[in-house]
Amino acid sequence: MKDKKPTMLTVRETAKTGILPEHALRLLLKAGKLPVIYVGKKAYINFEKLCEQLSQLDGSDKPEGDDAYGY
Repeated sequence: MKDKKPTMLTVRETAKTGILPEHALRLLLKAGKLPVIYVGKKAYINFEKLCEQLSQLDGSDKPEGDDAYGY
Protein backbone atom coordinates (compact mmCIF):
# COMPACT_ATOMS: atom_id res chain seq x y z
CA MET A 1 0.00 0.00 0.00
CA LYS A 2 1.42 3.35 -1.01
CA ASP A 3 1.16 6.31 1.31
CA LYS A 4 0.06 9.53 -0.36
CA LYS A 5 2.55 12.34 0.17
CA PRO A 6 1.02 15.53 1.55
CA THR A 7 0.90 18.65 -0.57
CA MET A 8 3.28 21.09 1.08
CA LEU A 9 2.99 24.70 -0.09
CA THR A 10 4.63 27.95 0.92
CA VAL A 11 2.48 30.74 2.34
CA ARG A 12 2.44 32.54 -1.00
CA GLU A 13 1.54 29.36 -2.93
CA THR A 14 -1.26 28.60 -0.47
CA ALA A 15 -2.62 32.13 -0.86
CA LYS A 16 -2.64 31.73 -4.65
CA THR A 17 -5.10 28.83 -4.28
CA GLY A 18 -7.63 31.38 -3.01
CA ILE A 19 -8.35 29.59 0.27
CA LEU A 20 -7.17 32.53 2.44
CA PRO A 21 -5.34 35.81 1.80
CA GLU A 22 -1.57 35.82 2.30
CA HIS A 23 -1.81 38.24 5.22
CA ALA A 24 -4.30 36.01 7.05
CA LEU A 25 -2.06 32.98 6.49
CA ARG A 26 0.94 34.84 7.89
CA LEU A 27 -1.04 35.89 10.98
CA LEU A 28 -2.15 32.28 11.56
CA LEU A 29 1.40 31.09 11.01
CA LYS A 30 2.71 33.53 13.62
CA ALA A 31 0.00 32.40 16.06
CA GLY A 32 1.01 28.77 15.54
CA LYS A 33 -2.38 27.69 14.18
CA LEU A 34 -1.31 26.21 10.84
CA PRO A 35 -0.20 22.64 10.04
CA VAL A 36 3.32 23.62 9.07
CA ILE A 37 6.90 22.40 8.99
CA TYR A 38 9.94 24.62 8.69
CA VAL A 39 12.90 24.02 6.43
CA GLY A 40 15.34 26.63 7.62
CA LYS A 41 13.29 29.82 7.80
CA LYS A 42 10.84 28.75 5.09
CA ALA A 43 7.44 27.50 6.26
CA TYR A 44 5.65 24.77 4.31
CA ILE A 45 1.93 24.35 4.96
CA ASN A 46 0.24 20.95 4.68
CA PHE A 47 -2.54 21.98 2.32
CA GLU A 48 -4.83 18.98 2.93
CA LYS A 49 -4.71 19.42 6.71
CA LEU A 50 -5.36 23.14 6.36
CA CYS A 51 -8.45 22.40 4.26
CA GLU A 52 -9.64 19.93 6.93
CA GLN A 53 -9.11 22.52 9.68
CA LEU A 54 -11.08 25.14 7.77
CA SER A 55 -13.93 22.74 6.99
CA GLN A 56 -14.26 21.89 10.70
CA LEU A 57 -14.77 25.52 11.70
CA ASP A 58 -18.33 26.09 12.86
CA GLY A 59 -18.11 29.77 13.74
CA SER A 60 -18.38 29.19 17.49
CA ASP A 61 -15.42 31.48 18.18
CA LYS A 62 -17.05 34.57 16.62
CA PRO A 63 -17.51 37.60 18.87
CA GLU A 64 -20.94 38.00 20.38
CA GLY A 65 -23.25 40.82 19.35
CA ASP A 66 -25.13 41.92 16.28
CA ASP A 67 -22.05 42.72 14.24
CA ALA A 68 -18.86 40.65 14.19
CA TYR A 69 -16.77 43.83 14.38
CA GLY A 70 -18.63 45.39 17.29
CA TYR A 71 -19.72 48.56 15.49
